[in-house]
Amino acid sequence: MENFFKGGKTTLILFLIFVFLSFSNKTLSQNSSSNDTTLTLSQCIDYALKHQPSLQQSLINIDITKTTNKINLSGWLPQAYLTGTLTHYLELPTVFIKNSSGQTVEQKSGVVNTAVPVLSVSQTIFNPSLLFASRSANLYVKQAEQVTDSTKIFLVSAVSKAFYSLLLTLEQINVFKEDTARLNKNLSDTYHQYVAGTVDETDYDEAAISLNNSKAQLKQATENIVPQYAILKQVMGFAPERQFNVSFDTLQMMNDIAFDTTRQLQYDNRIEFQQLQTTKRLQQEVTAYYRSAFLPTVSAVFNYTPEFQNNSFPSLFSSVYPSSYIGLSVSIPLFTGFARLENVHKSQLEERVLYWGEVDLKSQIYTDYTTSLANYKSNLYNYEIMKDNEDKAKKVYGIVSLQYAQGVVAYLNVITAESNLITSEIGYVNALFQLLSSKIDLEKSMGYISYNR
Repeated sequence: MENFFKGGKTTLILFLIFVFLSFSNKTLSQNSSSNDTTLTLSQCIDYALKHQPSLQQSLINIDITKTTNKINLSGWLPQAYLTGTLTHYLELPTVFIKNSSGQTVEQKSGVVNTAVPVLSVSQTIFNPSLLFASRSANLYVKQAEQVTDSTKIFLVSAVSKAFYSLLLTLEQINVFKEDTARLNKNLSDTYHQYVAGTVDETDYDEAAISLNNSKAQLKQATENIVPQYAILKQVMGFAPERQFNVSFDTLQMMNDIAFDTTRQLQYDNRIEFQQLQTTKRLQQEVTAYYRSAFLPTVSAVFNYTPEFQNNSFPSLFSSVYPSSYIGLSVSIPLFTGFARLENVHKSQLEERVLYWGEVDLKSQIYTDYTTSLANYKSNLYNYEIMKDNEDKAKKVYGIVSLQYAQGVVAYLNVITAESNLITSEIGYVNALFQLLSSKIDLEKSMGYISYNR
């Protein structure tokens, strides 16, 4: 009866482990069972470049900038205005005139009803403000496009890191599943050895503890899948209610690890540096505008006025008295309270601010580059060490397991070998994805992130 009870206990434990593993597999395959969409890293990036809200906003801002330029440049085209007045005198104005005898007498002047429509047309010949708008239009468009490029670079980096973070969790789950399966077998073998009297009860308890710890780690990693997918969806602009799976090529991932660390840093490759250069050019145009603000504004004008007058309102438009003229309109700012000179001075000071901003930006870029390069090199070394540790841990675990089965070593050696193996496997997986993430940072710091324009 005692053996039967112990055998039934083993069966119950194995059954519970099977149920747990089945639940874990069900949780992991939850997404795949509800959809057929599978995306690679490249496809996730392409999707983000088409659907991410912040990128779409920046693309719209380019169109807004172009439209704003058209509005600012519309002043070069002819400007036509139609105005008019309709007047009914309750009492006609009084004028004073001299009669034939030389005496000054008062007299009512004008007619009761007057309608005066006026057509005015002007054509700008020269205007400093319009000249500035013409010279800066392309720079404003370039500035908006660089903001979009910066957003794309951020998206490529963010999507790649979120993708790798998700893969890291998935790989950790695979490692914990393998570990749980090994510990499950160890528990079963240890129990049979315990029943046979070859090991004591503590070995069986140690095996159960190791299995419980592995199951807890597997559960924790499994629960992390949902938030990891949520983060990736957010940076992609993917609808939260939709589901997809991720796919990756292990060989391609290994190839992606390599990076030529002998490349020299080129500041011009960084989008932040390019944006600053555009801002400097715009500020130079502002300075040039204020320097030319003393120039006159010259326009050609045409005015046509068909004036209607009559004392009888119903007959107001029966007679017309037209007048028209053409000419030039010139406006010269003779004195503006030194505003022009102060604006020039202010703009020059802002140029100096941008100069020192460039000095500071170069320092930041260099610091970013050296930090990213150091992280990449250290992570590469760590990856190689972790890979070697994993290979050796697998070899040691196999030997120790065989020795334990033959009764050569104690179960404590198996626990130690198993602990080293799971630590090495998790360490290798972490090192791999830390290396891939640090490569993204290095490429970004050197301005090598590629994206679709």
